[in-house]
Amino acid sequence: IQTVAKVGATVLSRVMKRLEPIPTNPNVEIGIDQPDDAAVVSTPPGMVSIQTVDYFRSFVDDPYIFGQVAAVHALGDCWAMGADPHAALAIASVPYGLEAQVEETLYQMMAGACSVLREAGCALAGGHSCEGAELSLGFSVHGAAPREKLMKKGGMKTGQKIILTKPVGTGTLFAADMRAKAQGQWISNALDSMRQSSGEAARVLFDHGATACTDVTGFGLLGHLVEMCKGSNAAAVLDMDAVPVLPGALECVQLGITSSLQPANVRLARAVANPEAVSNAPKYPLLFDPQTAGGMLASVPAERASDVVRALIAAGYPHTAIIGEVLEYLPKASGNAPERVVFVSSASVPFDGASNIKPTQVVSCGADACNL
Repeated sequence: IQTVAKVGATVLSRVMKRLEPIPTNPNVEIGIDQPDDAAVVSTPPGMVSIQTVDYFRSFVDDPYIFGQVAAVHALGDCWAMGADPHAALAIASVPYGLEAQVEETLYQMMAGACSVLREAGCALAGGHSCEGAELSLGFSVHGAAPREKLMKKGGMKTGQKIILTKPVGTGTLFAADMRAKAQGQWISNALDSMRQSSGEAARVLFDHGATACTDVTGFGLLGHLVEMCKGSNAAAVLDMDAVPVLPGALECVQLGITSSLQPANVRLARAVANPEAVSNAPKYPLLFDPQTAGGMLASVPAERASDVVRALIAAGYPHTAIIGEVLEYLPKASGNAPERVVFVSSASVPFDGASNIKPTQVVSCGADACNL
């Protein structure tokens, strides 16, 4: 049995010295520059605090790139709510090894993370490091936003357009990479997407009137859309043809290669109103593909949707697309199937419009965790 041990103080001190200048934020009153038992972060007047946490093990050989992805992933929840990240506490685990190896790995991983935190204006306020069986990294993020600026998952409104800012497919691509079935360029493209900050995307969405937003991560595009529908007591049409996909992702799912989380995500197919018509489509499995550091999924006023897309593309999100529309309810979504809140359309399966039969309410559709 392997035990987990803290990284030695000498190693940690050398790593922190090499990381200078450490990312800072004026709202951090006590942080890593004056170590204490805990960080102290102030919340500006008129703002509310945002707290979130993410942690996962490495899936790439390069610790610097992994650090970047882990930081983008952790900050995503903060950005999605319209908040600015102010401080992050790191939880890092480095594989056992010689002292020099441990130091270099920890340094590279944290250097990658700090490059993202620095760009986001988020301080590295402290953390905990240890030696363990595998490389892993997570962050507890503290942010703040004016209450009126918060973008919640449950804020979708009938008639709004649904926008996605990054392509999907990271889950199947890295599952294929583990099997030596993915082309190098596919993985390179995926990593570029995962390392891209969504901070500017969230700002553009808010400035153009987005009323609901979330980041697409482990439960896949459909899972997070279902949660937004559930929180908004609404339904949606999802245009499968419009969903942007990373190069190689379609080829991987057609080989039958999916992420280990895919089977759990597929349970949310019960939320699809027309599974028989679309389940055999080549792109359909990608709706359930778990994402790491995925894009922003938001609803915006229909009359501003085209402007939002243009603004997001200009801001550096070239794959941004309108992928659906918010409805008050779906036809035939009453009676014995009120959990069916998403109609998946395509060129061969057009949406035939809403009926005048309104369900009494949208009920749970299998998304048991309310914070997917």
